[in-house]
Amino acid sequence: MTIHSAVIQKLLSTNAHLGRRVAAHHFKIYTYGARNGVTIIDSDKTLICIRNACHFISNVVRQKGKFLFVNTNPLCDDIVDQMTKRIGCGADSSWRLGGSRNKKLHLGSTQPPDCVVIMDTERKSSVIFEADKLQIPIVGLVNSDMPWDVYKRITYPVPANDSVKFVYLFCNLITKTFLVEQKRFEEVDNKQLRLTKAENREESENLKQTMMSSSKDENPVIPYESLDLTSDDPVETKQLLDKLVVIKLNGALGTKMGFSGPRSATEVCNGLTYLDLIINQIESLNSKHGCNVPLILMNTIRTHDGTLKVVEKYSQKNIDILPLCQNQSHPVARGRDSEDESVLFDHHELFLSLKNSGTLNALLLQGKEYILVVKYDNLGTLIDSSILVDFMELSEMAQMPGKNSLEKSKFVDTGNLWMNLKVVKRLVETDGKNVENYPLSKSFDRAIDVNVPHSRFQPMMSTSDLFVFQSDLYSYGDSLIRNSARTNSLNPCIELGPEFEKLSDFQSRFKSIPSIIELDSLKVMGDVWFGTGITLKGKVTIIAKPGVKLEIPDGVVIENKEISDPSDI
Repeated sequence: MTIHSAVIQKLLSTNAHLGRRVAAHHFKIYTYGARNGVTIIDSDKTLICIRNACHFISNVVRQKGKFLFVNTNPLCDDIVDQMTKRIGCGADSSWRLGGSRNKKLHLGSTQPPDCVVIMDTERKSSVIFEADKLQIPIVGLVNSDMPWDVYKRITYPVPANDSVKFVYLFCNLITKTFLVEQKRFEEVDNKQLRLTKAENREESENLKQTMMSSSKDENPVIPYESLDLTSDDPVETKQLLDKLVVIKLNGALGTKMGFSGPRSATEVCNGLTYLDLIINQIESLNSKHGCNVPLILMNTIRTHDGTLKVVEKYSQKNIDILPLCQNQSHPVARGRDSEDESVLFDHHELFLSLKNSGTLNALLLQGKEYILVVKYDNLGTLIDSSILVDFMELSEMAQMPGKNSLEKSKFVDTGNLWMNLKVVKRLVETDGKNVENYPLSKSFDRAIDVNVPHSRFQPMMSTSDLFVFQSDLYSYGDSLIRNSARTNSLNPCIELGPEFEKLSDFQSRFKSIPSIIELDSLKVMGDVWFGTGITLKGKVTIIAKPGVKLEIPDGVVIENKEISDPSDI
């Protein structure tokens, strides 16, 4: 039995899956249907909501926030009492929310709380309305017949039967969440103590720098290898992938390379475009697992019409493709930077486009829960279910070396963002101002970066990138396949001059792309023309003199050379 199956069995043993006889329309996204007149709550979705709630609670604890725990069920009094004593929240109820005099409160401070946790939301709604009025986040257990007017005010709903067994399980998870964060506080305090007592000045300075750098990190970075492996159970894998939607930001034109349409429609190799590659990958995933992962192409006004023409050829593919035109409340930037998706990407505009087009609600009604946003034309993009298993809101970061091999390695954004679709909905409906005014990482309660292999970052921004992908270094199946004959884990550094910038010039100047399996770097400037069957190795520089046409003959092998004249070959 897998860990996931064991957890689900634990949930079932608490009767968390047994709802009321009536399921409100807004609650149906959490249900499997009904049996014997009783609504059956989807335990997988209960588990996801528990994880989201615990992530939020963990974040509030980390910020040393204050909590208010509310319970009116006398059968659960002892359970809640034990929890609050273990986590250090006493029974001080001298500060009260309006209308809560008959409720059992556990508050760690006489100041207004930063989070309200309610064990029995259906008994009285006064606390929920008051907390919502004061804009205090609410974590609460919700059942199938909860009215929409109450449900919509709960920030982190946990769909479940509020049985004594489930309340015990939920309180136990909250306790563990608190204790983990409190242990981290102790470790930080101990580190600070070691710092103040360090006799060695160098040791003290290094420790300070370590603490300062860790505190400056906007998001924690976790290694890809530490993620949970995908389940071997094909049914579980299918269920997981069925909750995913891929969104490709498709706002960049190929004008820099002399291509008038969307850059994603530029041919990469063997007649395949970038769009072909990502669609083939999703189609293969759908066919292999019997799932339905759709693709949304988020266009701009400049690329929408061209994209509609391009997607016509995919009508027979086993994939649902939805082209959308992104809302734009400000003019699109013009000029050189306007071709870069990272400049065009505005998460506020993206979220509003999904909401205003009705796509957001439609996806949720279809049971979709997660989105993978692909920001760049990154040929290394993989739809990775291992990341999907673990994330709440993740962005992939690849560790890449600098131009000098002795430089310290740096992280670069691969352009892939994993987000919870329900959190996106809540952001645009209840916290729209925050989404508009703050960076993406600040709009989510818990953002994490995953350090993926640098092979995941293979952007196609120019003909220099195209040179690599059209060479013998790569081939194409369902995704990008690297030639195993190359021993260097990094791609060669390619710099083609302005004579190669336009796609038509690039294609005419190469009869065929040279073999670059053993190439470290290539710089080409001036009026240079390449024959066929050429092999490049090591560091190669080819710079034609002004007014001179330099032709590289067929079949030549060039290794560690600087060439400016035919006699140098």
